[in-house]
Amino acid sequence: MTKLHKHKIGMISLGCPKNQVDAEQMLGVLAGAGFTITADQAEADVIVVNTCGFIESAKEESIEAILEAARMKNEGRCKSVIIAGCLAQRYREELLQELPEADVVIGTAEVGRIAEICSQVLEAGISVIRVSEPVSVFGLPRVSTTPRHYRYLKIAEGCSNRCSYCAIPLIRGNFQSRPASSIIEEAGALAEEGARELILLAQDSTAYQDAEIDLPTLVKKLTAVRGVEWLRVMYVYPGRVSDRLMEVLAEEEKVCSYLDMPIQHIDDAILKAMNRRSTSDDIRRTIDALRKRVPGIALRTSLITGFPGETEAAFKRLLAFVKEAEFDHLGVFAYSPEEGTSAYDLASQVPGEAASERLDRIMQAQAKISLKKNRALVGSMKTVLVDGMQDMTLVGRLAIQAPEIDGVVYLSETDAQPGEFVQVVITGATEYDLVAEAVSQAPQAAKSAEKSSRAR
Repeated sequence: MTKLHKHKIGMISLGCPKNQVDAEQMLGVLAGAGFTITADQAEADVIVVNTCGFIESAKEESIEAILEAARMKNEGRCKSVIIAGCLAQRYREELLQELPEADVVIGTAEVGRIAEICSQVLEAGISVIRVSEPVSVFGLPRVSTTPRHYRYLKIAEGCSNRCSYCAIPLIRGNFQSRPASSIIEEAGALAEEGARELILLAQDSTAYQDAEIDLPTLVKKLTAVRGVEWLRVMYVYPGRVSDRLMEVLAEEEKVCSYLDMPIQHIDDAILKAMNRRSTSDDIRRTIDALRKRVPGIALRTSLITGFPGETEAAFKRLLAFVKEAEFDHLGVFAYSPEEGTSAYDLASQVPGEAASERLDRIMQAQAKISLKKNRALVGSMKTVLVDGMQDMTLVGRLAIQAPEIDGVVYLSETDAQPGEFVQVVITGATEYDLVAEAVSQAPQAAKSAEKSSRAR
């Protein structure tokens, strides 16, 4: 029988969905050890700040969250502040020196020891640094921080690509694929908890390899998990999207016709300076092949503006490509120089104001593309997975919309509950969102027909 603790733990988690999975595992370990989890930080005896250290703005947000937790420690009930996650992994000693309000700094490998660490700091009141070499942590209990009907599923940890701007290898180490059996087992457990959609995560999903099982094989195996209706693949590398992956995307009913494929830039000189392994021709060929092989596929990408050496001419090539490629979803980051990366000391740094202005120009172009694509959907019948209430209206998503980063569908004429699939007619469109009315068609039969019609 689990011993109940009198102490309450609060968790603040920042950054990407991969970090969110770590937070869910820490919450699962804490709950399993008998701690009470509270969403009200003012009630917490211990506040864990699961930080992001990817780019400067993320680091600043993490520091602000730590300082707010420290304020609660000084003024309220909180007895201890624990700094976890990527920022802790990267700046272990500096954090305790610069933020003496914190009691513990733990790295990404310590996720499974969080209950033990909380007990120690509460009982002894000591300052601790526990930062080990990065490892893949999996197989722990999880407490959902998303609606239960969609869950993130990490299939690997770290990255070995060594893009010149990226600090991920410094934080998370080299790429490590999880055993396929553990992924399939966890997928089954998440489905039993109510997950209808699983979103596969890795820094480079196309690098996944466990013995003979590669990404396409893994995805195909996951389609057999009972209860899961949508599988979504995130973060693929342009030059590694294989024919077999395209085949799975096109033919497997449960696999969303959606792919997140960060290209970062299209100018070959910039791609080379970024140490990207794809040329502009590779990127174009991959996009063309995906659209031919997977009818109706939605493509999301990420770009960087203001990388060192990005001239106005190089930027204009990127802007022209955005207009040419017409991505369904697109995110842009202004370049952030990160200590320890090979791009940090590159000459020809672009002023921050110029990088931000270029970012705005990209997003203005993308807004027009997105509005055009959304308007083209008006009048069509689609399947929507209901997510819940937003702005006092029930919302859901199409298979071509990932949660939290893409648009939503505002729903009317339905009393469907979160986690249910409904058939809708699209009645309106904005730059990023859709409006729809539910109809009476049987959800599952229509969902199957929708992908089958696209594949013909």
